[in-house]
Amino acid sequence: MSQPKGSVPVALALLGNIVVTIIKAIVAAFSGSSAMFSEAVHSFADTLNQSLLLIGVWRSRKKPEGEFNYGYGSERFFWAVISACGIFFVGAGITIWRGLHALLYPESVAIDFYAFLVLFVSFVIEFWTFRVATRELVRAYPDLSWWDRLDRADPSTLAVCLEDGIAVIGVLIASIAIAFSYVTQNTMWDAAGSILIGILLAVAAVILIMKNRVYLIGRAIPEWEKEAILEILKKEPSIERVIDFKSTVIGIGEHRIKCEVEFNGSSLLDEQYQQEGLRSQFDEIRNDYEEFKKFCVEYADRIPRLMGKKIDEIEEKIREAYPSIRHIDIEIN
Repeated sequence: MSQPKGSVPVALALLGNIVVTIIKAIVAAFSGSSAMFSEAVHSFADTLNQSLLLIGVWRSRKKPEGEFNYGYGSERFFWAVISACGIFFVGAGITIWRGLHALLYPESVAIDFYAFLVLFVSFVIEFWTFRVATRELVRAYPDLSWWDRLDRADPSTLAVCLEDGIAVIGVLIASIAIAFSYVTQNTMWDAAGSILIGILLAVAAVILIMKNRVYLIGRAIPEWEKEAILEILKKEPSIERVIDFKSTVIGIGEHRIKCEVEFNGSSLLDEQYQQEGLRSQFDEIRNDYEEFKKFCVEYADRIPRLMGKKIDEIEEKIREAYPSIRHIDIEIN
């Protein structure tokens, strides 16, 4: 089985954050630095959150069963929301609280070479996982701008991009804060660094919550894709007009559409009998009322099957053009 979309960057980010959390926590315990403590909490929160993201990615691969006829694709969005709430309350909440506490009740901070060494190692690891996530986005959407990539990104990959991007910035902020505290012998800089890191985490959490919210409540497919599918329907001779069109995202790369159409009866009739065949049948039953009644019964029986066959053909056309459309419901007005 192929790897679920978004699982590779999440798994690599998880491994990286486990290592970074351990070394940051050790240095924070020995140095007493609020900024380093914030970085340790930040990495610990990222580790928990990416574990939740990985759970969501793998559970979303479950096959449709029982009451869940359309599968479990939306489950990754549920776990991603829980992850984002964890970033907000655990990551941002504890980090800001620690910074405010250090600002109001200053304590001495032991700063040495090992603190900066850990920050450097953390920067390298976080930057590497950040690059993996950004390359995944570029590979998935090579022809789009960065703004459009972020808009269409798998929420799990986007979460890694945001978390590790902020982690890289957070390491730089912590380095500057610790350096200023060392030079000025004023722990206010260390506390301010912790608060700033917490604010960045809160902003990332809100962005991720809003991103996953639109999927959970039923986000429609992109407008350009909707217009292209409508064009396929309108070009079909057997469809008189499209009355209603609705769509929703049921998973990453999995969409569902529902539309109501009016069929063109004469087009269906022409396709079924090809004019010559209809003429020969007319000649056979001319002036024979009983045969005409049999023809009407047979014709009435053919209509539903003919319409069903045509709907199947239209659905196949749409799926060939847009494989992400997994479920199609075409209703006849």
